[in-house]
Amino acid sequence: MSDLLIKNVRVLDGQPTEILIRDGRIAGIGADLDGAGAAVEDAGGRIALPGLTEAHTHLDKSLLGYPWYHNDVGGGNLMAMIDNERQMKQRLDLDPHVQSMRHALQTASFGATLIRSHVDVDTTGGLRALEGVMETAEKLADVVEIQTVAFPQSGLMIAPGTAELLDEAMKMGADLMGGLDPCGVDHDPKGHLDTIFGLAEKHGKGIDIHLHERGELGAFSMEQILDRAEALGMKGMLTVSHAFCLGMADPARVNPLLERLGALEASIMTTAPASSPAPLVRQMAEYGIRFGAGNDGIQDTWGPYGNGDMLERAKFVGLRSNLRSDAEMYMALDVCAGGGAEAMGMERRALKVGAPGDLVIVEGVAVAHAIVRHAPRKLVVKAGKVTARDGATLMAAP
Repeated sequence: MSDLLIKNVRVLDGQPTEILIRDGRIAGIGADLDGAGAAVEDAGGRIALPGLTEAHTHLDKSLLGYPWYHNDVGGGNLMAMIDNERQMKQRLDLDPHVQSMRHALQTASFGATLIRSHVDVDTTGGLRALEGVMETAEKLADVVEIQTVAFPQSGLMIAPGTAELLDEAMKMGADLMGGLDPCGVDHDPKGHLDTIFGLAEKHGKGIDIHLHERGELGAFSMEQILDRAEALGMKGMLTVSHAFCLGMADPARVNPLLERLGALEASIMTTAPASSPAPLVRQMAEYGIRFGAGNDGIQDTWGPYGNGDMLERAKFVGLRSNLRSDAEMYMALDVCAGGGAEAMGMERRALKVGAPGDLVIVEGVAVAHAIVRHAPRKLVVKAGKVTARDGATLMAAP
């Protein structure tokens, strides 16, 4: 943590002012602050936003730093993509620590100060990916906070031995238990959900489960997930990622699920996809559901898209939820900043006295302009310490 005084800065769409950070927290916002002993930065009239939150990604998967990957596997077959990735990781001999460092630092350069990463745990790679990402989390603790989710990407019930590895992952210190499409991948919703909820209860950890299943199948799985979370009293400890089924055009089917999610203080994480139904910003707000967003995997064997920029992702959130006015764009930003932090179970990032000293200085006439322009960031600050400048982190990637 450091003491920092930022001058000539606009808080969101406000007038130029000063922001003082002391002992890692915002100590003052106003004119002529007493910055004695603090480092000084001049924002040049640029906009300050709260530190951004990457709430759903896969740090162990990115091929950043490798020659361009020629992808022969399309997006129509989930298991084919899973199998291809597992094989390519071995063939390329990826080092999960190096890959996660490259990915995390690039994401941090765009202003993210929080990351939640799902990390593959399977009978081929064992715990190697988790070890690598946890090493990255330790080395980058002053740059970006990283939560880890032990993720059975290749299935659980269809891959004997995976449950034991997940148990070891929890013992190693993974922050959350992961899961994946209990019907669509494992074809055994009871076995899959009983296993991951049992391990979460055993280790006192929350759950973040990928649920790509759409329509009625997804709604069925969601009900099974909610039944277990309610029975175990997991208030505030459940996250469902993607949750495409909540995008169904059937309020009579969806609204009861939303009511239960809200009562559980559950979180939903989205990528704001263009190709799938998805939960919407206003829908989540109406039911009091914590809502975060992420880039998912970026430039990996799954696809060539993404760069780790959560300001760009805020634009996609706005597009997906039909947010158009400048005021509505604040809602899109919040999903990718303070609201996303709360969805991760972390303290809200906000530009107010007493909040964590995490912020990013961006180019733009207004917040909405900054979101759609998403120019390189002038400055990124973590707990009062400058971690990136002019679009690049001060720490070099391996």
